Amino acid sequence: MPSSVPSFAELLEQCQRSAVHLELRDAYAPTERFEAWQRGERINWEDRRSWWHPYDQLITDSVARGVIIRRARIVSEPVSEYIRWEHYVTHANVTAGEQVRWLPRRQATSIPLPGNDFWLFDGALLRVHHFSGDGSVVEDEITADLKTVNLCTNAFEAVWERAIPHHLYEI
Repeated sequence: MPSSVPSFAELLEQCQRSAVHLELRDAYAPTERFEAWQRGERINWEDRRSWWHPYDQLITDSVARGVIIRRARIVSEPVSEYIRWEHYVTHANVTAGEQVRWLPRRQATSIPLPGNDFWLFDGALLRVHHFSGDGSVVEDEITADLKTVNLCTNAFEAVWERAIPHHLYEI
């Protein structure tokens, strides 16, 4: 990632009101945690120290400051194995304080969507994720371009309105 792009932690620490994240892919680059899940290993949710990561603490701290953090995922159905795993580990996101919703892709047809996943901070600053074909992050881009911010804001809100809360979305 170019050094001119602030880290996610820096952006969230500067955030005052809201951070929203739209995810559009059915798979991302595999991680050790995903591969362990594929082998049948499961998280002991009772042992928080075994799964709590700095990301989770960052979310918790931001929510404690009053930042509302929402994540929406558009997913194909039947869901991919990766999405099945994401649904499983979303327990950590929710525990940290994120609000998470899922939208079946067939219900997103009439929504003008951006071509990339993004985080939107305080409705004004975008961190856009660019991925390679295998789901690896190639680079992140920061923009405050009003037209792009408006497209992403409108897309996220339309998805959020139609999406199913995490605790009700069954896989």
